[in-house]
Amino acid sequence: MKTTTLRTYALCLGLLALAACGKGKEQGPPQMPPPEVGVITLKAQNAPLTKELVGRLSAFRRADVRARVPGVLLKRTYEEGTDVKQGQLLFEIDPAPLKAAVGAAQAALAQAQASYTNARINAQRARELAPKGYVSKADLDNALAAERSAAAAVQQARANLKSAQINLGYAEVRSPIDGRAGQQQVTEGALVGQGDATLLTTVEQIDPLYVNFTLSVAELAQLRQAQGNGNVSLAGNDSTKVRVKLPDGSVYPEPGTVDFSSTSVDPATGAVQLRARIPNPQHLLLPGMYVTMDASLGQRHNVFLVPQAAVLRDTVGAYVYTVGADGKVARRDVDASAMDGGDWIVTSGLKAGEQVIVSGVQNVKEGAPAKATPWQPQAPGKAPAAGAPAAGR
Repeated sequence: MKTTTLRTYALCLGLLALAACGKGKEQGPPQMPPPEVGVITLKAQNAPLTKELVGRLSAFRRADVRARVPGVLLKRTYEEGTDVKQGQLLFEIDPAPLKAAVGAAQAALAQAQASYTNARINAQRARELAPKGYVSKADLDNALAAERSAAAAVQQARANLKSAQINLGYAEVRSPIDGRAGQQQVTEGALVGQGDATLLTTVEQIDPLYVNFTLSVAELAQLRQAQGNGNVSLAGNDSTKVRVKLPDGSVYPEPGTVDFSSTSVDPATGAVQLRARIPNPQHLLLPGMYVTMDASLGQRHNVFLVPQAAVLRDTVGAYVYTVGADGKVARRDVDASAMDGGDWIVTSGLKAGEQVIVSGVQNVKEGAPAKATPWQPQAPGKAPAAGAPAAGR
């Protein structure tokens, strides 16, 4: 009897243990909560249309200083590579032959004036005697003709004297513009101005400077297509800005303004020439330099600014993750080919009001739930806090 009771007691304990094990299997392991992510709520806005271009700097004005009269170069009166003013004396050419030419022209003028005086007296006498019949009509006509010829000779002699004086003035070679004078091309003692106008030096105005660049026909077509769709408004020449980057990568402090665009396509390059004017008060930029620059060509309308951390890329292209109204993660393929500061400019693939995941992207999975909280940009110099959310944009 005791043995039967013990067996019954052991059987009950076994059944209780089996029931407890079955109950544990039905509950299973505890589930993990959905990951917390920082999101921004999209709002359509306008963004500048910028493009990185390569251009070459050129002087605002460039003047070749040449010898305009023949003679021997006596001396240079400026220091090479320094700034000069308009009208400043740069070179002196031997003026002796030119002074002699002026003297000869003065003598010729005096002779012509004397001849005119005699001709005028004779003509006056003929006018007085002709009515009385003492001078024939032919003599009167000859006297008047001689007076007119003598007057013309005086005018010609005056013009010759003026030309000789101008040539004498060219013996002092002066700067035609304000700018920086270059290297002397001819040494003292050389004979200049024989036949061709000899190049003596060059003066370049380097404040401001021009930067010349091009846009391909394809790029222009894209801009016009976007403008036709109402997505882009192109800035006028008076407001199109450029920012030049220096060789060390820093941005030149003075912005430039586009002041010229060609109306035709260069057949050799298939591009349109454009030009911007850039202030250069410190002379940091020099003509002939190649520079990269960001050109602001207008405004993009109805686009979204998405932080750089939110945009991912794979073999398909750029994409972002969003948190839908059901709290689940979805992928959105986007068009993000330009940046504005630290944000990508997204022109398609998203809608206003969608929540784009910026922080915690590595913890989400497409189709899985996620807990969305407003994203806070990281303060400069601080390490990001794990799962630290903040206000959206």
